[in-house]
Amino acid sequence: MGKIFDRIDDKLRAFIADQPMFFIGTAPSQGGHVNVSPKGYRDTFAVIDDHTVAYLDLFGSGSETIAHLRDNGRITVMFCSFTRTTRILRLFGTGRVIRPDSPEFDTLRDHFGTDHPGIRAVVLVSVERIADSCGWSVPKLDLVEERFILDEAHSRRTDADFARRIAGDNATSIDGLPALEPDHPVPSSVLR
Repeated sequence: MGKIFDRIDDKLRAFIADQPMFFIGTAPSQGGHVNVSPKGYRDTFAVIDDHTVAYLDLFGSGSETIAHLRDNGRITVMFCSFTRTTRILRLFGTGRVIRPDSPEFDTLRDHFGTDHPGIRAVVLVSVERIADSCGWSVPKLDLVEERFILDEAHSRRTDADFARRIAGDNATSIDGLPALEPDHPVPSSVLR
């Protein structure tokens, strides 16, 4: 039986910290495609307070989440336990994109672990509903290790490569909604 929580308490924080991945769900306001993005690297997610979470958004093949957040702000973060103890936790809320050239970005970055090459933004989520469910049909899986392929690929990209992505496949969503602005900073300007 599912339960609704009034805040992200210590037990929920511990559950979140134990999960090796999470999923982001967003959708445009009118028609278009619903997007679900799996996210890895445990150190890219942080609970800021009882009703606020954030994650480091790394450059990817598209920018659906950013476009949808610019469109309507709606976002759901989902964690699934793949261990012996079954549980699904969903954080429903409103998200916004914090660009690396924003002073707010600098106040948030200490909540995360290692700097990853290819940081595109921080997504900050004001959590309005916290709910869990059983997860009884989710398979039990053993984590072998994190994959660092994305970090390795980003470490080989130049500023010009990232600038092409900003102007290209990260400029709009697959439905044509605006995502990254043309003046979005390249990752080399984000490094500490």
